[in-house]
Amino acid sequence: MTSPGDPADPTLESAIRPLKDLLSEMDADIGRLYTEHGVAGVRPRFSMALIRLRHRGPMTVKELAEQIDVTHSAMSQTVTAMRREGLVDTSTGSDARTRTVSLTERGRALVPFLEDEWRATERAWVELEAEIPYPLTRVVDDIVAALRQRSFLERLRQQLDHPSAPGDDREPRA
Repeated sequence: MTSPGDPADPTLESAIRPLKDLLSEMDADIGRLYTEHGVAGVRPRFSMALIRLRHRGPMTVKELAEQIDVTHSAMSQTVTAMRREGLVDTSTGSDARTRTVSLTERGRALVPFLEDEWRATERAWVELEAEIPYPLTRVVDDIVAALRQRSFLERLRQQLDHPSAPGDDREPRA
C-alpha cells in the first residue's frame, strides 16, 4: 500500500486535468448565473435537452440521447434528474421498454431563459477567445486533425506497449 503523496501514483500529475477543471468551473459559473436569476433545480447539463425538447417535441430517451450526443445511460440519468425537478414528464413509449420524454409547464417556461443563457455563453466564449493568442477552438480543430491521422486509441496502445518505469523522468503522457 502506498502512502498519500506517493510519487509513484500516476494520478498526481495530469496534462488533461487543467482542461477538465476549466470546463467544470465554467459550468459552475453557469450554475451560479441560474441561481442569480432564480432558476432553481436546473443544471447546465439539462439545458440542451430542454431546449431540444422545446423545439422538436417529445422524444424517447434514446432519441434525446442521440440528439445530445450522449449515451442512453447518461441521458436516462439526466431525464431522471430533470423529472425529479419537475422539468419533464415521462410516459411509456411505443413498447414497455421505451420512455417518451416531454416538457412540463415549468420546463417550457424555463426554455427562453436557457436559450438566452446559451447564446450569452457562446458570445462570452467568442469574447474570451479574442483575448488569448491561440483560441481553444483552434486547438480543438488541430487536435481533431491530428487524431484523424492517428487515433487516440492507437496512441494509447502505443504508449501501453512502451510503459514508463516507476521514477522515469520522461514527460507525462497525456
